[in-house]
Amino acid sequence: MTAEPGTGTGGRRITSFTREGLVFDVADRGPADGDVVVLLHGFPQTASCWDALAPLLHSASFRTLAPDQRGYSPRARPRGRFAYRLSALCGDVLALIEEAGCAGRKVHVVGHDWGATVAWALAASRPDAIATVTALSVPHPAAFIGALFISRQALMSWYMFFFQLPLLPERLLRGLDPSAAPRITARMADGQSETRLRRDLDFLMNSGALTPALNWYRAMPFNPPGRLAAVTVPTLFVNSDRDPALGRTGAALTRRFVTGPYTFRTLHGIGHWIPEQAAHEVAGLLRVHLAH
Repeated sequence: MTAEPGTGTGGRRITSFTREGLVFDVADRGPADGDVVVLLHGFPQTASCWDALAPLLHSASFRTLAPDQRGYSPRARPRGRFAYRLSALCGDVLALIEEAGCAGRKVHVVGHDWGATVAWALAASRPDAIATVTALSVPHPAAFIGALFISRQALMSWYMFFFQLPLLPERLLRGLDPSAAPRITARMADGQSETRLRRDLDFLMNSGALTPALNWYRAMPFNPPGRLAAVTVPTLFVNSDRDPALGRTGAALTRRFVTGPYTFRTLHGIGHWIPEQAAHEVAGLLRVHLAH
């Protein structure tokens, strides 16, 4: 763990934490004595995806902890898809909470994309550690699986099945013409800026994170959604009506898997990258939700 002097929880700021020999980078910002909000990014991004939203939470007196998750932090890239199963990803976040001096205190968790899946799993498995949960874009895992069988979700999620293949996805992604890649991704992620798209693609292709990031998908067979308990903590689920990867059915089914207080909102005219495309709207929803 790397730390610097501070006040409030634990008397320190952290810039990294260690779990089972893996070292994770963390952006620890906002009032040191504020209530803690853990921000979990998805594919193919890093903690930088929260740069627009986090300051809005800081102004509301929240402290944010945004890790570069397993496979994205350069010193936390274990080999093999089994290392990226959901239980390991949840364990990483619990280690972060402890390292930040929050053990014994409930924290708020906000996740986007794959980070939302981790947030759902944490809320279901460790309600003793979670004050509230917020999922952006991705429905409850069991609702998502259900949607695969009764809607167009399987067609919308074709890439998840493609990513299960060994080697071929890496070869095709690395073979993309760099000048064309942002335009291809822009069509998939309606509304995202080209600057941010290039940032994420450059990181994915040039940092060594490509195979580890794909291993999150390849570990899906080790994550049976039926094992998740119902979510009992206060829950906010925010989706968007221009997301090309996620349909309405999973969103509609999610209510079945939340038994605690539940708020659902759809953002109109917004694509997949909600934390950056709708930071102010999400911050407004969070200020109310985190008051639970």
